Amino acid sequence: MNRTDRLLAIVLELQARRRVRAEDLAATFEISRRTIYRDMLALAESGVPVVSIPGQGYSLVEGYFLPPLTFTSDEAIMLLLGSDFVAQNFDAQYRSAAQSAAHKIVAVLPEPLRREVEYLQSSIRFIAINGLSAAETLQQLRRAIIQHRTLRFRYHARPRDGRPSAASLREADPYGLVHIGGAWMLIAYCHLRHENRHFRLDRMEEVVILDQGFTRPPDFKMQPGSQADRTVVVRALIDHETARWVREAPSFFQVAQEDHPDGLLVTLRVRQPGEVLNWLLSWGAHVRVLEPESLRELIAREAQALLENHRREESAD
Repeated sequence: MNRTDRLLAIVLELQARRRVRAEDLAATFEISRRTIYRDMLALAESGVPVVSIPGQGYSLVEGYFLPPLTFTSDEAIMLLLGSDFVAQNFDAQYRSAAQSAAHKIVAVLPEPLRREVEYLQSSIRFIAINGLSAAETLQQLRRAIIQHRTLRFRYHARPRDGRPSAASLREADPYGLVHIGGAWMLIAYCHLRHENRHFRLDRMEEVVILDQGFTRPPDFKMQPGSQADRTVVVRALIDHETARWVREAPSFFQVAQEDHPDGLLVTLRVRQPGEVLNWLLSWGAHVRVLEPESLRELIAREAQALLENHRREESAD
C-alpha cells in the first residue's frame, strides 16, 4: 500500500472508530509507530482535524467527514437495491430514510452513470410479500433494542406433537432482529423459557415496552439460528416426483439432503418432532418418515384424524 492510500485508509479507520491508538494503527497497516506519527502529522498539515490525546490515541473532530465519494455502476446499484429492500421491509421511519438516501446517491452520479444505474435498477427488483404487515411491531422492537428495555407480548406458537396451539404471555429481552425467508424474527432472551429464543413478528400481539432494563451479554452474536438445542434428528424420504419441489421450498430445520435411489433423503434437526409436522404433511403421500419412530406415529395419528374428519363430512352429506 502506498502512502497516499494508507493516509486515506487511516482517515477511514478514524471515522469508523471513536479513538484509535498509534500501536493499533501500526499493527493494522504493518508499519512502525514512528511512521504512524509522521502520517498523523501529514494529515494534520493537509487540513484533516486529527486530535491526539496522550495515553488514549487519535480521533477526528466530531462532525468531520470525507468529501463525497465516487461510485462505480456496480457500487451504486448495490446501494440503491439495498435502499429499495429497506424501503419495502422496514417501518415508515427507515423507509423514508432509505428513499432519501437513494435520491442523494442518484443526484451525485454523473449523467452517463446515472442512466446506466437507472436502467439496471428498473431491471432488478426485490418483491416483498406482506413485508410491511409487522411495521408497527418492528418499530417498537427496534426502539426496545436501542433502549435495552424488556418487552411483554402475547405469542402464538405453532402446534407441536399434535397438541393445539395456544397463545402465551411472554416477557423477553430483545437482542436483535433477523430477516429470514421473507419473515422478521426477534432474537430475545425469554423469561419464561430461561434461554434465547426466536419469535416471528407476525405471531406477536399486544407488544408493550416495559420500564425494566437489561444488559445484552457481551458474547452475544447475531446468528439466524442455533442448532445446539436441536437434538432430535429427523430423516425423511421424498419420492422422485416431489423431490424438485422440496429442493425449491426446504424446511427451516433442514441441515442436509442427498440423492437416494427412491428419491431425495432429507435430514432435519429439531427440538421436538412436531416442529416439522406441518411441513412434512404438506407433501402428502409423497413423503415417508424414516426416523424417529415418535414422528412416524404422530403422522399416522394425524392422518387418521384427517380421514375421520372427511368421513364425518361424508356421513353428514
